[in-house]
Parts: sequence; C-alpha cells; structure tokens
Amino acid sequence: MGSMVKHSHTAYDLLKRIADFLVSAIALVILSPVLIIVALLVRAKLGSPVIFRQQRPGKDARIFTLYKYRTMRDSTPDSGAPSSSVASDADRLTPFGRRLRSTSLDELPELFNVLVGDMSIVGPRPLLPEYLDRYNSEQARRHEVRPGITGWAQVNGRNAVSWTERFKMDVWYVDHRSFALDARILLKTVAAVVSREGVSAAGTETMQPFQGNTQHADTEET
Repeated sequence: MGSMVKHSHTAYDLLKRIADFLVSAIALVILSPVLIIVALLVRAKLGSPVIFRQQRPGKDARIFTLYKYRTMRDSTPDSGAPSSSVASDADRLTPFGRRLRSTSLDELPELFNVLVGDMSIVGPRPLLPEYLDRYNSEQARRHEVRPGITGWAQVNGRNAVSWTERFKMDVWYVDHRSFALDARILLKTVAAVVSREGVSAAGTETMQPFQGNTQHADTEET
C-alpha cells in the first residue's frame, strides 16, 4: 500500500511541476500590467528596493531566494530611540503595505519562484532558514514537497493559527496531496483573499516567530 501511494505521489509531483510551469508562465503574462502597476506603487510609497528578497528553505530544505513586493519601511531606529533599537514590524508596516498583504498582491513576484522550480502554486509556505533546527522530525516533513504560494494552512487560518496546528496541516497536506485537494485549496484561497481572513495573528501585524518545540509541543493547544 505504501509503495502504491509513493508511486501515485511521484506521478502527481511530476505532472504538478509541469502544471506549475505552465500556469506561472501564463499568469506572469496575463498579470504583467498588474505586476507593473503594483511595482510602481511600491516605488512611489516605499521607495527602493521594490522587491523584497529573502533566503528560504524549499524542497529537501534547499535554500533559495524568495521574491515578494516590499510592504515595510526600512528597519531604522525609531525617532528619539537609542541607536541600537529598531522599529517593530507594526511600526514598519505601512497602511499601503497592509493593504497589499490583505489582498495578497505582495505575493505575485513568487510566480517567478514557481516558474524556475523553487516553489509550487500550492504547498506549505516557505518559512525562515533558522527554523530548520527547531522542527521535530514530523514537522520537518513539510520540506518533502516544494513550498507554495498558498497552502492548506493558509486557507485554514493563515497567520491566525498556532505554529503547532499550522505544521500539522502542512504535514497532512504532504500525505494527502492530490490535484483535487489543490483545486480545493485554490478555491478556498480566493474566498480567503476576498474575506481577508487570518492575515495576522491576534494582536500582531505578522505571525510571531517560531521559537521551537517545548516539552508539550505535540499536544493540542486550547
């Protein structure tokens, strides 16, 4: 049974990569006016650079450069604050940047990551390299597939769910991935973007950093 599932996933992964390439290429052409307009708005509102670049781990934890539209001001010291301090994410995130995030337009440059094979349209979101040593063996399985622009966790709470639940959903997707599930995720993504649900964790502008697993990390959170 296990070998049958593995064979099924192998065929699916191959066909999905072909579909990702075609979809991202077509989307980049069709959405090119939107990409240009958003880039010009970012340049006018936030200045340069327009594109935010950051190293992220992809499939098999291989590091790649992720591209997004910039949504935050530079990490400069607050006015009147000691020179060693930097502005918080809440202070750096502008109203314009907040709107970009709520509509997910800041994610559009990731289509280039999909085109070159670093990412997929659907899959667990790529997180930070420093988290790699903080995962337990089960959580690390999220890297068995290419990371995605959207994923199962994103349509079931996005940044508003705990890390424990988020990783459980990522691994569940790895084990149950299929074209039918991907289609379901894409439909739910459209609904989530329209409703703008779960963009931020409660009381924060962004998801709190993952600090690692505590002694009770695998228990249900209340």
